[in-house]
Amino acid sequence: MPSLTIVDDAEKGTMEVILPTVPVQSLPSQDSTVNSLSRPAADNEKNASDLSALPALVQRSKPTPPSKPKRHRASRWIRFQLWYNTYRKFFTIVVALNGVGLFLAAMNIWKYPRQYTGAFVLGNLLFAILMRNELFGRLLYLIVNTCFAKWTPLWFRLGCTSALQHLGGIHSGCATSGFVWLIFRVTLIFIDHKQNHDAVLIMGVLTNIAVAISIGSAFPWVRNTHHNMFERHHRFIGWLGLLSTWVFVVLGDSYDLDSHSWNPNGIRVIRQQDFWFAFGMTVFILIPWFTVREVPVDIEVPSPKVAIVRFERGMQQGLLARISRSSIMEYHAFGIISEGTHAKYHYLICGVQGDFTRSLVNDPPTHVWTRQLKFAGVSNTSTLYKRGIRVCTGTGLGAALSTCLQSPDWYLIWIGSDQEKTFGPTISGLIHRHIEPERMCLWDSKARGGRPDVMKLVKEAYTSWGAEVVFITSNYQGNSEIMEGCKEAGIPAFGTLWDF
Repeated sequence: MPSLTIVDDAEKGTMEVILPTVPVQSLPSQDSTVNSLSRPAADNEKNASDLSALPALVQRSKPTPPSKPKRHRASRWIRFQLWYNTYRKFFTIVVALNGVGLFLAAMNIWKYPRQYTGAFVLGNLLFAILMRNELFGRLLYLIVNTCFAKWTPLWFRLGCTSALQHLGGIHSGCATSGFVWLIFRVTLIFIDHKQNHDAVLIMGVLTNIAVAISIGSAFPWVRNTHHNMFERHHRFIGWLGLLSTWVFVVLGDSYDLDSHSWNPNGIRVIRQQDFWFAFGMTVFILIPWFTVREVPVDIEVPSPKVAIVRFERGMQQGLLARISRSSIMEYHAFGIISEGTHAKYHYLICGVQGDFTRSLVNDPPTHVWTRQLKFAGVSNTSTLYKRGIRVCTGTGLGAALSTCLQSPDWYLIWIGSDQEKTFGPTISGLIHRHIEPERMCLWDSKARGGRPDVMKLVKEAYTSWGAEVVFITSNYQGNSEIMEGCKEAGIPAFGTLWDF
């Protein structure tokens, strides 16, 4: 008589007799070491088939927490390399260059910045805005993907991906530097306040306050724990800062320090550098908002944990969408799943994590607001590589799946709990229709009794698939573990980026 199969359920911390019903894919059959990873699941399926004549039953014992393997920590040197990534390098370079210029100006060694301080303020702020502009970002990705795909040396392509992914370092570096130059500018006005009009001084102080609040609200702790606060302050105070900047620029350029009188001649203002920098800032801020539209959606709720939002028209891989219930408030970014530009629909996987995503499940809308101009994510550079591995956990599938759907050169490793039941038939159907069994590993942690040794999966798939790079979408801890493991193993990898 066949024996019962006892599986330790890592999700519930209980011992259950289960009958696995969800098929689980193994890694490529041509690699024997990779295939060995699927043997426990195969044994479970065999035992389950032996019990097919018996009624399904569940026998519970006292809850016992699953044993968790100790996390292997990489050396301090590896962790430092991952910490001091391209983002921080960009930030360091930008701030250092501006710091040198500011020091020379403060010591009165370099005269130009003292005379045209506004150009240094607004030039930095313009670049900060440009680095976050969807149109500019898409243009950079298009140029790199078109010109350097596959034929250039691997180190060069990896460098391109790293630079594009970490443009935020330039954004934050320029914003910080612009703010410091602004303080320097207002300080000079205070020192020489008898020569300047009070209105110029007041607007300089107000602009300083607005920029300081906008920058402060973008700190990681605020963004990650108080997203709505970040949205309101960074956006609306930022707009107020832009408006006060315009007033500050026009007043400063209209006031004649020699005659102590106002010069209303608009030509004089237009000829100044800071006018055109302010104009560029305004244009790049407004461009994405011209593409905002309210569009119809269909929302599927396969489980209380997830909402699948369906939009019309297909998309290229590696893009992300921002959606909201209102036209200007609380925009949230999600990875786009699509079979290609020819497809009829594209989808977003919205995992329940806060008020907004919870409302999609509890009160599904018929329409949402979105920017038609989508922004590119790191997956968009997948076309640079001959072959790659896409690793994701849970709802991270939303940012990863399009790459594997649209390219036969990418291998999917997806780790999640009760995958088909949680994410529903739509997502499952896309996977099984477009990704061959030999290029995917779907690890259902509930069916298999716990999470796998992810690095073992990655290393063996990387070797057997002949990959050049690994892209990772996971939570903070999972991302750190895989990135450390890949760095230790010498595997080029790019993980989820949290703005620092």
